[in-house]
Amino acid sequence: MKLKQLITPPQQSLRNAGWDWMLGEDTLPYITNDMVVVSEKEAEAYYEAANTLYEMFIEAAQYVIDNNLFNELGIPENLVNLVKFSWDNDKQWHLYGRFDLSGGLDGKPIKLIEFNADTATCIPETAIVQWASLKANNLDESSQFNTLYESLAENFREIQRQNPGFEPSLLITTMKDYPEDDTNMQVLGEAAREAGFEVAFEYIEEVEFSPVEGIYKQNAKDGSFTRYDYWFKLIPWEYIGWDEPELADILTQIVVNQKAIVLNPAYTLLFQSKGILKILWDLFPNHPLLLETSTQTLAGKPSVEKVLFGREGANVRIISASGYPLEENDGEYFEQNTVFQEYTEFLQDKTGNYYQAGVFFAGEACGLGFRKGGKIIDNKAQFCGHIIE
Repeated sequence: MKLKQLITPPQQSLRNAGWDWMLGEDTLPYITNDMVVVSEKEAEAYYEAANTLYEMFIEAAQYVIDNNLFNELGIPENLVNLVKFSWDNDKQWHLYGRFDLSGGLDGKPIKLIEFNADTATCIPETAIVQWASLKANNLDESSQFNTLYESLAENFREIQRQNPGFEPSLLITTMKDYPEDDTNMQVLGEAAREAGFEVAFEYIEEVEFSPVEGIYKQNAKDGSFTRYDYWFKLIPWEYIGWDEPELADILTQIVVNQKAIVLNPAYTLLFQSKGILKILWDLFPNHPLLLETSTQTLAGKPSVEKVLFGREGANVRIISASGYPLEENDGEYFEQNTVFQEYTEFLQDKTGNYYQAGVFFAGEACGLGFRKGGKIIDNKAQFCGHIIE
């Protein structure tokens, strides 16, 4: 693979924007000074792959619902009814997600690693930072596969078109002390504003939920409450199901009784679960975009063991063809069931760093970026933009 070094690094732009968490003062900077060089043909292949995969995920999710395979995917039982309702209700629109892929450059085939369908991050670095890096270096700003921001805004418009009975008022919620989450939601909020939404932010601890009235935010100055017809939560659905069963029940009532629309919808749990990777392989065996996946170790093949709802490379093990662990990451998800996905090596640069492609999907494939790290891409990975040449 080929890298293009930036003469003007992105650090000053990040500092000006207040995105200090990207600067890496005590570690490597999160945003690299290099960009991955991608050809037009390679960018088109990433675009086509993500669009094809999304259609396959829809078929796989329908299969799970039709055959009542929620337990196999680890779906919290208290969210199953909401998953079904949101799936059957076309107005429960999937705003966005991100496919993680191996390959795609230098003739290496594109392979699905997983789909971050519920609470995907990397929005600001994909939508804004890598574009701004081209601009800062007097490079052609259109030389990227990157319409993520525009696609988010259009999806917000589409959601409102499908739900004319709901006011375009959006409350965006994160958990405290995760500045990168706040930055992701700043960009999402700007896209919603561009689409005509009134947008507010509040941490989850301060949001009020009523099964009868809906979702509220209290005004700290006068104590009044503002109700919102749309709620985007950068909080995983499975966390709500496992740790906040009362909230899971209230949200089910809110959505079913049409007191608010929750984004991303609960059915994205089906896409998010690594268990769907086995369903995909069962339905589309030997598909060129897929890696063999099973609930059992793969005989005679190196594989990657993943928990059903792990995040950021936690509780991932690379296993040799003879069954011995070669590399592993610890984490908090060790009690979950696992799947075994055939091992595929990520793209590598000349110094041995590994690169995983991320392709955002918002109505269609709309943005490409790369994460740079080790054999297991985890929360220590850096973000590397791209340029089409």
